[in-house]
Amino acid sequence: MNVRPNPVITELTKMLGLFLSVSFGVFLFILFFQPFPLDRLNSNNILVFVMGLAAIVLFFLILVRVIVPVFLNWRKKTDPGPVLPAYLSSLMIITLISVAFPFYLHFVGSVTITFLIMFKVVIICSAPAVAIWLYDMITDLNHQIGALIIENKIIQKQIDRYEEDFLNKPIEFISETSSEKLTLPLADVVLIKSADNYVEIIFQEDNHLKKKLIRNTLKNVENQIRVYSNFIRCHRTCIVNTHHVEKLEKSYHNHWITIKGLEEPIPVSRQYLLKLKETV
Repeated sequence: MNVRPNPVITELTKMLGLFLSVSFGVFLFILFFQPFPLDRLNSNNILVFVMGLAAIVLFFLILVRVIVPVFLNWRKKTDPGPVLPAYLSSLMIITLISVAFPFYLHFVGSVTITFLIMFKVVIICSAPAVAIWLYDMITDLNHQIGALIIENKIIQKQIDRYEEDFLNKPIEFISETSSEKLTLPLADVVLIKSADNYVEIIFQEDNHLKKKLIRNTLKNVENQIRVYSNFIRCHRTCIVNTHHVEKLEKSYHNHWITIKGLEEPIPVSRQYLLKLKETV
């Protein structure tokens, strides 16, 4: 039999560390800076008295951030979660602590409540609300980042799937007389070179580079494969598949690219250099 966990205990377990840290911060601030006149108390009593102020902060943090939301969710019969707007939650924390502090100071610490004391009370009581607000903002940002990371992974998988389908798409190289035809997966085409009245197509097959001459012009082939963005003209005699480019190199004023598995360097003309740099 599954027993549903108590929502108050669940929320308290999740937030208690934060609440204790905030309360302890208030405790240290009041203890060391002593913004309130505590001359009537000895050192031991001062320590206990300041612990009482920290306990007030802890109590109202638990009340506003745990008990009230759980109660409202119970009334709505929904799962535990934030039901108060952040600004309302912060305002409640400041108001409740700012009301409790003066009563505690006056009736327990025998402190005369003046305008200056109230001003200090409000400033000190604003610190827990600001700390909780910062925590909420950071938590919300982390959730947004997590959601964006998941969305990015989904999109990346779609892109990878699309690229895989795209690269496996067959492409046909047909001679001018239509007497010859070479059909290759897009990803296997490595390089297309001009060779007088022919074009030399260098392609990959069984992890080896092979060559095939087809009677056609490089201009005609370029027009045919213009729709495929991974094919870029790098020289008046060469069109390269950027999928196979290993690196772009430079020596003095000359540029060339190296192809995986091809010992011959491929020249790069100045007029095509910029576009190649943007792609490679």
